[in-house]
Amino acid sequence: MMKKLLSLLCIGLTFLAVGCGNMTGSDSGDEHANAAVLDLARPVHPPADFAGKRVLVAFFSRAGENFEVGYIEKGNTHIIAEQIAEITRADKVFEIQTVNPYPAAYQEMTKIAKEEQASSARPALAARVEDMDSYDIIYLGYPIWYQDLPMPVYTFLESYDFTGKTIIPFCTGMGNAMSGMEEDIPRFAKGAQLRKGFGIQGKFVHNNPDEAKLEVANWLASLGYTN
Repeated sequence: MMKKLLSLLCIGLTFLAVGCGNMTGSDSGDEHANAAVLDLARPVHPPADFAGKRVLVAFFSRAGENFEVGYIEKGNTHIIAEQIAEITRADKVFEIQTVNPYPAAYQEMTKIAKEEQASSARPALAARVEDMDSYDIIYLGYPIWYQDLPMPVYTFLESYDFTGKTIIPFCTGMGNAMSGMEEDIPRFAKGAQLRKGFGIQGKFVHNNPDEAKLEVANWLASLGYTN
């Protein structure tokens, strides 16, 4: 009887220890998550390996009729690009624009986008980053079109020598994830290194821009930005 009681006591102590261990791990995880959130009311500092480097935010975005949000004056990716530029104090913001603008009507635009993707088109761009050689870090933004980068973004990537530069992609789409095609960016951007990207739902950005900005801040913190 005594042995049975001792055995039950040991089992109980073991269970308690395991339970406490799990609780401690959970608390530590929460503390780490909280520590990763940037306080946007205070100065934000770049990761150590970004110190002294010039930052460019380049993005392709589209206003007009958009999926789930109707007609908009500013594209969802455009909003995120401006937030990234503000938080990181980027040296320059560049909008990737095509010579022939896409239709404002959503259905017309998607038809053209599909055709361009099927033919791996490289639409002509309206302008270049004339001082591209002076930038070290490039945040590259775009909406996900048919699980891929819009074809004008490929035109942009193939227009420069990215040797020694780091590209950090960000995108908007139907969900909160990237499509996976961003992994191929170095194939088109000659010499580029790729860092962890960020995906966010376009509808969320449109309806909750302030909350979206906090998501951007969390992502930047995961890259090593601190207060």
